[in-house]
Amino acid sequence: MSELTFEQMLEESFKTIRNGEVVDGTVIDVKPDEIILNIGYKADGIITRSEYTNETNADLTTMVSVGDTMTAKVLKVNDGEGQVLLTYKRLAAEKGNERLKEAFENHEVLKAPVAQILGGGLSVVIEEARVFIPASLVSDTYEKDLSKYQDQEIEFVISEFNPRRNRVIGDRRQLLVAERARKQSELFARIQAGDRMEGVVKNVTDFGAFIDLGGVDGLLHISEMSWGRVENPKKVFKVGETVEVMIKEIHDTKVALSLKFPESNPWANAEDNYAVGNVIDGRVARMTDFGAFIELAPGVDALLHVSQISRAHVDKPSDVLSVGQEITAKIVDLNVAEKKISLSMKALETAGEEAVPQTDGVDEAAEDVE
Repeated sequence: MSELTFEQMLEESFKTIRNGEVVDGTVIDVKPDEIILNIGYKADGIITRSEYTNETNADLTTMVSVGDTMTAKVLKVNDGEGQVLLTYKRLAAEKGNERLKEAFENHEVLKAPVAQILGGGLSVVIEEARVFIPASLVSDTYEKDLSKYQDQEIEFVISEFNPRRNRVIGDRRQLLVAERARKQSELFARIQAGDRMEGVVKNVTDFGAFIDLGGVDGLLHISEMSWGRVENPKKVFKVGETVEVMIKEIHDTKVALSLKFPESNPWANAEDNYAVGNVIDGRVARMTDFGAFIELAPGVDALLHVSQISRAHVDKPSDVLSVGQEITAKIVDLNVAEKKISLSMKALETAGEEAVPQTDGVDEAAEDVE
């Protein structure tokens, strides 16, 4: 039997490797853009920056140190320069996909920081494996701007797993829907009409405001925002502010809210405050051809009929009154049940006097009637 040369013996002492094989190695040198490994083969292994991380400008010297042990996958036994081209990132991604497959099959809830904001959703990374969360599955409500999720840690489940087609889809929405349903169930079990609680303004529209009561959205209609008149809810409420509201009514999963608290009801002491014969000040709120409505307090309007404006003949209220004008009148009728009050300015005029209010708000002596 022929004797082996030293070179042959040395070569046979090294293991053989193939493309796709997983190997272990020790870092013997690190450069900003590549890692060199001793993998027990006749040639060293090389991991380039792009095969180690997804960070484009990463400095590998800050991530890996000489002497570190690593496991990598062989991409090419000979890269053309006698070196073995390895990948760390792809092997990690393969292991990550196994992790995602397990989570998909077990309906496991995963948690990870958002790595990237994409045009159509979010990208997160689990053990180097990427998961795409479409915009429609990010939240249980429509969100136009997803930038607030950058670097935020979120929970999700894998709703579709097909790594061969590069389709690994995450779903955060179903978790939020389930959590909302749980909170709704708990909330509806302990609240009833008349209860007061704090909520956060979630959205404001022309007809009212939606208040988040802690998993349940209640509607505060414009007519329930005040005992008085509210023209524009957007001038009264801002999204994100905290308000105390009263539950007016619960119907199935719909909650109607109110800010008309009983103790602030302006009609509560109407018999005393607006008794017939009382003289009271008010502001002209609006006018019709038959009279003017005078606001005595927020939520309390009284009618000043055109025939009760003055002893002098008045064709229509707008001839002598203007919206916003302050007037003094006498209460001549009160109906608390129907919330109706009638006023008279004429009743305050002395006999032989025809005082016609001035629209400019300046008091002038009434002309003597001849």
